[in-house]
Amino acid sequence: MSETGGLEMLLRTLHLPSVGREYQTVAASAQAGEWSYEQYLRTLVELEVHERRERKISRLLKRSQLAQGKSLATLDQKRLPVKVRRQIPVLIEGGFVERAENILAFGLPGRGKTHLLSAIAQELIVTQGYTVWFTTTRHLVEKLLIARRDLELEQLLKKLDRFDVVLLDDIGYVQQNREEMEVLFTFLSERYERRSLMITSNLVFSEWDRIFKDPMTTAAAIDRLIHHSIILELDNPSYRAEAARNRQNRDK
Repeated sequence: MSETGGLEMLLRTLHLPSVGREYQTVAASAQAGEWSYEQYLRTLVELEVHERRERKISRLLKRSQLAQGKSLATLDQKRLPVKVRRQIPVLIEGGFVERAENILAFGLPGRGKTHLLSAIAQELIVTQGYTVWFTTTRHLVEKLLIARRDLELEQLLKKLDRFDVVLLDDIGYVQQNREEMEVLFTFLSERYERRSLMITSNLVFSEWDRIFKDPMTTAAAIDRLIHHSIILELDNPSYRAEAARNRQNRDK
C-alpha cells in the first residue's frame, strides 16, 4: 500500500473525511504560503470542524420536519406587531430553551403564527444547535393514540423528550374526544418544567374548553403552559387576506 493510501485509510478510520479529501489541496497552499506545521494542521482541523457542523445542522433541519420556506429570511417582520418584532432577537438566542420555557403564539388565521415560530425554531437549530420537531396537533395526537393502543406510549414520550423543542402547530383546530384530550394532556404534562414547547393557536385561553372539553383538564393544561411561558399576540392584518386582495387587483 502506498504512503498516500495508508494515510487516507487512517483518516477514514478516524472519521476525518474532510481532512482526507482536502489535505493535499491545503498542503499546496501551505507550501506556497510557507505555513508552519501548526498553521497547516490548524487549517485542516478547522475545515473538519466546520464541515461536521454543517452536516449536523443539515441532519437536524431534516429531522425537525420544519417547512423549508418558513425561515427568518422569508418572514416579513414589518407586518408583525412591534412588541413581537422586538422579541425575536432574544428568542433566537435560545435562553427560553435552557429555562424550559414555552412560547405561545396567538392570533386569528393568516396572521403568520406558524411562519414566525418556524423561523425562530430554524434559527435555534442553525445558530444554537438545538433539536427541534415540528408537528401539527392532529398528527401528534394520532401518534399518541396509536402508541397508547399498542402499549408504547411511554416509549414514544421518551423519544419525544429527546427534542429540546417541540413546535405544536394549530392546537385550536383539534376538537378532542376524551381519549384525544387525555393523550394530549399527558404529553403537555410530561414536558412541563423539563422541555420547551412552541405552540400556535387560533383560540385564546378562554376558548380552550373547546379543545379539552373538561373544565378541570382545561385549567390544568393552561396552568402548566403559562407557568413558564412567553406569549406572542399577533393582532396584525391577515397575510392571506391581503395576498388574495392583491391577486384580485392584479387580475382586474
